Amino acid sequence: MLNALINWGAELANWQQLSLLLATAYVCGSVLGAVWLCRILHLSDPRLAGSFNPGFSNVLRLHGSLPALLVLAFDAAKGMPALWLAIHLGLAQWALGLVGLAVLIGHSLPLWHRGHRGGKAVAAAFGVLLMLAPGVALSCATLWIGLAWRLRTAAIASLVAGLAAPLFSLWLAPQMSGVVMVFASLIVVRHALNLRRLSDGSEPRL
Repeated sequence: MLNALINWGAELANWQQLSLLLATAYVCGSVLGAVWLCRILHLSDPRLAGSFNPGFSNVLRLHGSLPALLVLAFDAAKGMPALWLAIHLGLAQWALGLVGLAVLIGHSLPLWHRGHRGGKAVAAAFGVLLMLAPGVALSCATLWIGLAWRLRTAAIASLVAGLAAPLFSLWLAPQMSGVVMVFASLIVVRHALNLRRLSDGSEPRL
């Protein structure tokens, strides 16, 4: 009986720990680098022009490479503290995946910007994958850069990289393939509007 109570208490503590990490990851993900850095740099809100997306590629379109690189670095790094803590605590891979997913959901549906949509979660997913499956992250980034440079369209580069991510994971990080598939599905769903704009030729180019 005592052992059962001890085990129950330990399991409850683990779930409380995971819940706290998920909340932290969501809050971190909700801080949109494109919005805050453009405010700090006195640049126009990227949600009001271009593709209206608060992300790296729209900031690149509107304000140039330096602000865009700052946004990319910020959005990629913002979920890393929560993930580092989750890894340090020895959480199972499915739990690490949930923490990473909380970062992406925060970026897509931010707590701080109600009434405005969040970003497409590409940069945030890159940062999460750098922590969980670095080979997959770097492979997808290389593919994205090549396609974006060749086609000058961030949406196509993001969609192809997102669809390729599960394939890369089967090769480079098979233990994380299920997690990567969930992340990739979110990114593809978030780009549904871009598919319409691509079909009618109204998608802004880089």
